[in-house]
Parts: sequence; C-alpha cells; structure tokens
Amino acid sequence: MGFYEERLNKFQKLLKKLDLQGMIISNASNLNYLIGFGGVPGDGVLVVSLADAAFITDARYENEYVGTLPQGVSLKVTRQYYEKAVEVVREFGIEKLGFESDLPYAFYEELDDLLPANVSFDAVPGAVEALRETKDDQEADALRKAAQASIKAFNALLKEVKVGMTEKEVANRLDVLQKEFGAEKPSFETIVASGYRSAMPHGMASDKKLEAGELVTVDFGYYVDGYTSDVTRTFALGEVDPELKKIYEIVKEANENTIDVLKAGISASEVDRVARDFITEKGYGEEFQHSTGHGAGLDIHEGPYLSSRSSDEVQVGNLLTVEPGIYLAGKGGVRIEDDVLITKDGHEVLTADLPKDLIVLPVD
Repeated sequence: MGFYEERLNKFQKLLKKLDLQGMIISNASNLNYLIGFGGVPGDGVLVVSLADAAFITDARYENEYVGTLPQGVSLKVTRQYYEKAVEVVREFGIEKLGFESDLPYAFYEELDDLLPANVSFDAVPGAVEALRETKDDQEADALRKAAQASIKAFNALLKEVKVGMTEKEVANRLDVLQKEFGAEKPSFETIVASGYRSAMPHGMASDKKLEAGELVTVDFGYYVDGYTSDVTRTFALGEVDPELKKIYEIVKEANENTIDVLKAGISASEVDRVARDFITEKGYGEEFQHSTGHGAGLDIHEGPYLSSRSSDEVQVGNLLTVEPGIYLAGKGGVRIEDDVLITKDGHEVLTADLPKDLIVLPVD
C-alpha cells in the first residue's frame, strides 16, 4: 500500500469515528495530501465514502491523472464538479455527508440544492487537517530538503547584503537564491524589516534602505517537493545599540529553552509558557506580541499551534516552528525561528545548521 492509499485509509477510519458515511473535499492542500492532486485550487473535488473514493476534475487534467490516482480512487472527467459530486454521493449510498468549513458559500448552496432530501450535509472543520499534523516519512524528508534549501539560500544572501540596499532588494535576492538551491517557490511574501521596522513582527519588505547600526530581521519560507520551511533570523549591520544586543540574547535563549522541552506529550500551551515566562522574567513580556509557533507542511500555517490558548498536544510527526520575539517600537526588534520535527526520541531541529549567535556584518 502506497502512502496515498494509507492516508485515504486513515481518513476513512476517521470518518467512521465522526459518524459520517462520506465527505466532499475541495481544499487544494487536502487534495494534495490525500491523492497527490497538484492542480490549480478549485479545479477538483474528491468524494470519499467509507469504502470508495472518486475524484472529479476536467479534461485539462485527464491525461495527467488517468491511471495515476491512488488505488481505489476513480476519475470522473467533467467541468460540472458539484453536479457530478452529487451523482457520486448517490452512487456510493452516502446519507451522512460532511464538507470542509472553508467550502465557498456558492458551492455550498449548489450542493445543498442538488443533494437528495435524505442526505444530511454538515460542516466538519479540520478533519483532513488533523491527519496532516502528523507527518509521515515521505513528508519529513521533504521538510528536511526545504529546510536545507532555506539554509543555503540565507547563508549565500549574507555574503551579498550591504548598507544601501533596500529591504525589497534583499527580499528579491533571497527569493532568487532559494531557487538556485532547489526550492520551488516562496510560501509567503518574504519579510525583510530593518532598523525601526524590525519592531514590526510582520513588516513587509519596503523601499527603506539598510543603514549601519541596524538590526535586520528576515522571515522566509520556501517549498521543496510540495512542503515548506519557515525560518527567521535577525542580524546586525555593524555595531548596534546595547539594548538591541541584550534583547537578541534573550530571544536566542528563549528559542533554545523552548526547543529543549519539545517532545511528544507536552501540551502546546506549556511550550508557549516556557518562551513567554522567560521573556517576561527578563522584563520584556509586553513586547512579545504573538504566539510561540505553529505547525507547517503543505501550508505555511497548520496545527498544532503553540499558544497560551491552545488545547493541542504535541505528537510524534509534528513539524513545529519555534519563533519567540521581542519588539521595541521605534527602536528595533528580534525574532529567531527554527523548524523542529518531533520524533519518538524527542525532536530534530531541521534548521540547526543556521547559526543563532548574532551575526554582525561589516559596514564600509
């Protein structure tokens, strides 16, 4: 049995636990996970019952997927995705049908009108996503490759960064370098925030020029084999204000302390507490303005979530970011983010080859 067949089998068992007889899947990442469909979002619908599955797409994808779908998944070719999906629901004898909570409302209305009166049709949030939180060996290998591509690209970037470049120029150069090292595309718009703008946790790259005496935060993620990295490093351009050096060391220690406790069975809120309490004890709790981390994989943000409000528990196979930060408005900020895979023996830091000591680049 291949890994797609194993995933479908797990999903069918989950449907049974949820007291469902079937579900309609249209989310692009969920289709990728279950059957390997990598087409344009919105170009396919999967109907899964407890024993069968059918994928509905149009003729543009017929040659690519005929005979290549996982065993037990039939291919239906039409542009009338949802009309055909209802036919399949009837064919499979499904009466308790679930749908994803992000199903566009127009499609929900269409299905609701077309489905027989005896079919219950209910939203089931996060069903496939729950399975996606636990990465299998194939996914773990892709995540390692994504991390390595990011590491190589960032190290190459550091050799080129200089005072006078704009944040956009730095971001664009990193996006080019990542492709040279095997990545496919960025998973989000690369963040480069320098000087006072580094105090903006999600400060998108601007036309501001890099200046001597500034911290520069770079947050980036790139896909390899369909899976993404998510990494942040902060470096200095020459000597910086002593308080900025101080908060750098605090964030670095918070990052390391948090990674040290990561293992299967620990609660996500406890992981967040380790980082948050340490930064608070050092006097900067109010300046740590976001959660400690999140899962990543086919999407840049997946469960579990490392926050004080999370009810998640860390499991073997989770890929987690650890990204504490301190942001001093008008002065500068620091964030250090690593990708960590939870293993049966503890954890594996996929970004361990990126140094965490403050890098100070020379200025002319």
